[in-house]
Parts: sequence; C-alpha cells; structure tokens
Amino acid sequence: MQPREPEVGGLISPLELIKQFPGEPFAASDRRRWVGLEALRYRYQPPNGALQPPLTHLSLVLFINTPAEFELRCDGVTRLVPPRAGSVLVVPAGTPAWWRWSTRSDSLHVFLEPGLVARVAAEAFDLDPVRASIPPLDGLDLPPLRAAMLAVNDELTTDAVGDRLATESLANLLAVHLIRNASAPRLSDRRADDPLPREKLRAVIEFVEEHLDAGPSLDEMAAIAGVSPFHFARQFKRATGMPPHQYVITRRVERAKQMLQVRGNQSLAEVALHVGFSDQSQFTRHFKRLVGVTPGQFRVPRKNRLTVARPAEKPCE
Repeated sequence: MQPREPEVGGLISPLELIKQFPGEPFAASDRRRWVGLEALRYRYQPPNGALQPPLTHLSLVLFINTPAEFELRCDGVTRLVPPRAGSVLVVPAGTPAWWRWSTRSDSLHVFLEPGLVARVAAEAFDLDPVRASIPPLDGLDLPPLRAAMLAVNDELTTDAVGDRLATESLANLLAVHLIRNASAPRLSDRRADDPLPREKLRAVIEFVEEHLDAGPSLDEMAAIAGVSPFHFARQFKRATGMPPHQYVITRRVERAKQMLQVRGNQSLAEVALHVGFSDQSQFTRHFKRLVGVTPGQFRVPRKNRLTVARPAEKPCE
C-alpha cells in the first residue's frame, strides 16, 4: 500500500475511531464515564493502513510491540522505520494522521481533552494556552509519560470499570508531562502548592465520607475546597501524604473492614457496592493490597484463621 495524504474532514470523537481502525480493540473506555480522557487498547492488530481523521482530542499512542515495517505521515512528520517499543506518538487535536504497518501490532491510544491541557498549562506553568499548544511529536522516549500511560492502561484493562477519580488524576498528570517535557523542555512548575488548609481539608474529608458509595470526582472535591482540580490534587497530597484517589480507596477499604466485622450476613458483592467499588473484583484487589488478605479471609474470625485443625487425641488408657 502506497502512502497517501490524509484527507481532512470534520472532527470526530476518539471512540469513533473504533469504526475507522482495523480490528477490534481489546479494551475501550466507552462505558467507563471517564472525565477529560478516553482510551483504546489494541492487541495483535492486523496488518493494514489506517487513517486517523482529525479528532476533538489530543492523541497519544504508546507503541508496546512494534511491527516489522511501519510508516507514518502527520503534519510534517514522516517516519519510514518502526518506532521503538515504549515510545510515544503525539497527534494534536484537529490534525489527521496516516500510518501503515506490516505485521500485527500492540498499542495503547490515550486521548486528552484540549481544554484540560490548556487549563493545566495556565494553572501549573502560568502559560497562555496559545503558547502551550502541543505540536505533532514522534518517537518520544519519556519514562514518566510512559508510566502514566501504562497506569491508564491498568485502569482500562482491569476486570472492573476502572477508577474514575484515578483516571481524572492521570489526565492531569499526562498534561503536565506533555507540557513540561514535550512542549517546553526547560519549563518548570511554579513553586509547590501549600498544603490544603485544615478547614478546607475537613470539609473535603466530610464530603468524601458522605459520598464514598457514589464515587466523589476530582472536580467535586476541588469545588468543595474552592480551588482548581490541578491545585487541589497537589494541595491535598501535601496535606494527607497521598493523592485524592488513593485516599478515597483507603477510606473505602476501611469502611469495608467495619462492615465485614459487624455485618456478616452481607455478600462481598454487596459490601463492595455499598462502599463505592464498582464490583467484587475491584474490591478484592484493593482490599488485599492494603490489608494483606482478601475480604473473605478478613471476615473469618481471627482465631479461626490462626487455628490449625489437628486430629483428636486419644484418651489416655
């Protein structure tokens, strides 16, 4: 197949690419209600050529396993050799791209809302959104950016629906890495935010406790504190020692422990939903990571967990 110029058409949403790309995605974020971010994961995508029409979102492609032959054309960027595994391609919103690959490929596609990137540029770097525009970037080898994308992949491919609060935080983190390392390599963050004031922290914690089952979002928590989502995440971490999404998970596990100790008649699935986990699988994964045992093992009385069954001794004759 010979390369051809991408045809510029109307903007489409990221998840409409499922109809444009060959092969079915292994995982997609279409039912996960994420904010500021969408994602597609392809495994063993068949050889083909694909046109990515202009999108409403900025596109990041992480090449996990690269094909033997690869071509790319995107707004002045031309690649005729395969990219390195672990490298990232960035395609700005509104920019078409065309690529061709010869063997099955494995890639992760993450899409960021331009408004989110512009907001982070203003809040984190005091940049005018025009100065923070991201050009097409090919072959980025940035470990922090790759790690954040792989964290999105973990949320996308989990058996559960993924943690919405975690992906909101990851969307902000991806924008920071792009602006700092790709758009302006010498740019540094403004001075570190002070910890969230005690009164605001107390109000946020009360809100979290009252809404654990509903899944408080980053925007909601930031609104309670009266600051932007980006600054809230930084101030909250300085005040508590953990990011907002990890704090919420910790509180859910603590509440689940209380329920398991006093409500032995509820199923684990019911406990999971009551404390805000999407399903029993997600509940079990986080519970075991934080507590060291599964919820089912925790619910068994401790003395029973430690007792080792022994054969009855024969009475002395």
